[in-house]
Amino acid sequence: MTYRPAEDRYERMTYNRCGASGLKLPAISLGCWHNFGHDFPHQTKRDICLTAFDHGITHFDLANNYGPPAGSAEHAFGSILAEDLKPWRDELIISSKAGYYMWPGPYGEWGSRKYLVASCDQSLKRMGLDYVDIFYSHRPDPDTPLEETIGALDYIVRSGRALYAGISSYTAAQTKEAQRIAKELGTPIVIHQPSYNMLDRWIERDGLKDALPGLGIGSIVFIPLAQGMLTKKYLGGVPEDSRAAQGKSLDAHRINDRSIEALRGLDALAEERGQTLAQMALAWVLRNGGITSALIGASRPEQVVDCVGAIRTPDFTEDELKRIDELADEDSFAAWAKEAAGA
Repeated sequence: MTYRPAEDRYERMTYNRCGASGLKLPAISLGCWHNFGHDFPHQTKRDICLTAFDHGITHFDLANNYGPPAGSAEHAFGSILAEDLKPWRDELIISSKAGYYMWPGPYGEWGSRKYLVASCDQSLKRMGLDYVDIFYSHRPDPDTPLEETIGALDYIVRSGRALYAGISSYTAAQTKEAQRIAKELGTPIVIHQPSYNMLDRWIERDGLKDALPGLGIGSIVFIPLAQGMLTKKYLGGVPEDSRAAQGKSLDAHRINDRSIEALRGLDALAEERGQTLAQMALAWVLRNGGITSALIGASRPEQVVDCVGAIRTPDFTEDELKRIDELADEDSFAAWAKEAAGA
């Protein structure tokens, strides 16, 4: 059956301007880090993407190494694009990144010009695209001069391979220097993708969150649900099919009696606000317009619908923010994890 997107899709979503650019991103974006590899059914991937677009999610975030195996997420998304979404390509923001390991040898990871340009070309081929809307340096390279990495992003944009340049997981100091170089080259960085959630607030401590607006850079945060901890998944312990149980990307030691008690407190607060825990966690990330977009993952279409509901929730009161700070204390969560691990 031929796919037709919901006609009211743009009424279901809020769109925020990304930094000082003309780019607007949906408040909720879909990431393909998990559940888009060969270990996940293609039909479910398709249902997730089409449900997302039906609800106004126009931004699909990928990277060269997403899978498993590396590259398979881009292949899968490319197939969905060709099968269903190609007529609406001009309504979509498709992003990819390079920085993590992809192939053997000295040019298979990090931030050299050779690696970034080759990776971008490979990503375009896997997805069947002429260009991506955003291309990121996925992580800072401690050994390659920043001028080379940012120069490669400038070249990728100027050559038509990407429309916008971004960076991910750079500190505030690194971001300021990267933007200085980028502006001198004439291709300013328009977006930064750091990790951020109630249990991991490093961008606040580092000063990155406050620095980005003044630099003209927007923000899209990954793991806003703390790898599923800020959902109902772990309120009763560690399910067998969870990331924590399978050791995929969440340390099982973080799920213990004390952290579960805190998560249940957050869930109770979310219920008082008339929303799910996931919706509250996303609303907290997006509060006061400090973050442009929150990047979610999903294993079922229903999870996408639940997350989109975050944009229709009430503002936080000072008392609610205080309760969240008390319950979601990242130092305590870190300490409990070490305690559970016997450290």
